[in-house]
Amino acid sequence: MAHEWMAPIPTRVFFTKGVGRHKYRPQSQELAFRHAGIEKFNLVQVSGIVPPRCKTITVSEGIRLLLPGQVAFGVISESSSDEPNRQLCAGIGVAMPIREQYGYISRHEGFGMTEEKIGDYVEDMAATMLATTLGIEFDPQRNYDERKEIYRMSGNIVRTRNIVQTAAGDKNGLWTTVIAAAVFLM
Repeated sequence: MAHEWMAPIPTRVFFTKGVGRHKYRPQSQELAFRHAGIEKFNLVQVSGIVPPRCKTITVSEGIRLLLPGQVAFGVISESSSDEPNRQLCAGIGVAMPIREQYGYISRHEGFGMTEEKIGDYVEDMAATMLATTLGIEFDPQRNYDERKEIYRMSGNIVRTRNIVQTAAGDKNGLWTTVIAAAVFLM
């Protein structure tokens, strides 16, 4: 069956993060996107499949390749609060296979997690999604470090990583927003 129109497949991806604070929530979000360098693009949320052969590039290279106002697809994790000292977190986890197969990006946002805890959490989610797709057998009750070793020993998962942003809510009650994002380029 021929397709008249097919969306382009991303060939590159970059990962970024940011924090913003302002008396209004939309402005704190804008400032977080600005801190991440992606405020001038029209970002469309996608589910998180990394196409085969999709190359990871630097933030500065990715931003240089996009034009202001351009539509870009991405996986975006965002958390906002105006509660003083509330610990906010946003994270993206990535798992890539060794073969020419698609990988996974997971995301999580919320409150109360440290950078290390949310990093492990999103990386674990992405690796687990990829492992189940690849048919790697593991005990889901085991901790992530034990499962990570099983994934490595299978020879199928090449790399995992995470990018996270945490911040304490502004002590004076300004809105605080944290974001982590994976932005795809065609």
